[in-house]
Amino acid sequence: MPVLTNIERCSRYEGQEVELRGWLYNRRKSGRIAFLQLRDGTGIIQCIAEKSVLGEELFTRIRRLPQESSLVLRGTVGADPRSPSGFEIRVTGVEVIQEAQPYPITKKSHGTAFLSDHRHLWIRSRRQQAILRIRHLAGRAIRDYLDDNGFLLLDSPILTPNACEGTSTLFATEYFGRPAYLAQSGQLYQEAGAMAFGKTYCFGPTFRAEKSDTRRHLTEFWMVEPEVAFADLDDTMDLCEDFLVQVVGRVLQDGLAHLQVLERDLSPLQRVRKPFPRISYDEACLRLARLGTPVEPEDDFGAPHETALANSFDRPVMVHRYPRAVKAFYMKADPENPARALGVDVLAPEGYGEIIGGGQREDDLSELEAQVNRHGLPMSAFQWYMDLRRYGSCPHGGFGLGFERFVTWLCGVPHIREAAAFPRTLERLEP
Repeated sequence: MPVLTNIERCSRYEGQEVELRGWLYNRRKSGRIAFLQLRDGTGIIQCIAEKSVLGEELFTRIRRLPQESSLVLRGTVGADPRSPSGFEIRVTGVEVIQEAQPYPITKKSHGTAFLSDHRHLWIRSRRQQAILRIRHLAGRAIRDYLDDNGFLLLDSPILTPNACEGTSTLFATEYFGRPAYLAQSGQLYQEAGAMAFGKTYCFGPTFRAEKSDTRRHLTEFWMVEPEVAFADLDDTMDLCEDFLVQVVGRVLQDGLAHLQVLERDLSPLQRVRKPFPRISYDEACLRLARLGTPVEPEDDFGAPHETALANSFDRPVMVHRYPRAVKAFYMKADPENPARALGVDVLAPEGYGEIIGGGQREDDLSELEAQVNRHGLPMSAFQWYMDLRRYGSCPHGGFGLGFERFVTWLCGVPHIREAAAFPRTLERLEP
């Protein structure tokens, strides 16, 4: 009896007969031999089918099978140094489960709109699978880092009564006669978690109704958001740095084969080492002026500024103490310069921009109430949040990492839509 296995594990069964279940990725024929490429989600392997073994009727049928037909294939595993996996299958039997209709994604060049319309099929391609494998490995490395460093996973709700990052980018819905919103961030609830457990994190979907049709933006994206009690801005920057070094290192270690499929230049990732450059917003503005990309006084950075600034360093750069006026209401003011916030952005090289935003939170009740009022937010929706300052307030901080933007940078791909299985953008809600 053949051993039921998958392509990834075929190397364990050299010289043995195995059974594989998958889909026809490609084929070519040569006289009495057909070369089938089978994929099963764990990899792709070449399978050599001979007419003398399968018989004329079955052999003729498989030579004509359309791409993505589903198969159960049996055969003997043999070493083949020419194969990317190092192994091939000598076919002894084939069962056709379903003969697919003509596959819409062909070898010819397709436009982005066509591929996005067929995203449910596009994710079967070798390149898209490599990106989504890197996404999986990065997610696992993130969880392992936080779990191993004493953080408790505490899921934040997706339906919320209040804004976190400003009212202009909220997706509103009706909640049994009351207004509710899709969460822009899980941070506020992680602050409650940190006051209960010391260190917590969430890793889940967030939503921004930004009318930004750029290669860096999605309307639905995932964030990982750790929060730490008794932490100041320096502690938060230390955490950002250690987190990125460890996670990127794990992806390089475990995902090398997938990065090679993407032809990723590994040197920018290999340079993610401590220490990261740390410069203030004011220092960054001076540097940008010298680089010929000046910033309007007290304004936030746009994509050109982030790109110019990050490209002037050989690894991610931390920019801290932005103008308080351009940051969220919960940011604590710098006691040495109240016009600056104790926040930090981590900018990735190669034009990928901000991948982390974080900082120290306002821990004084009266100042936080004043900030809510200054931002025109409804105080009634934040009473529970104010309780965190009434009962055991302490310095605390954390950060949020935009997961898809992070994966986009890891993979070196040009657009963030490839970093999500089914991306949601300004103009796309399907499939």
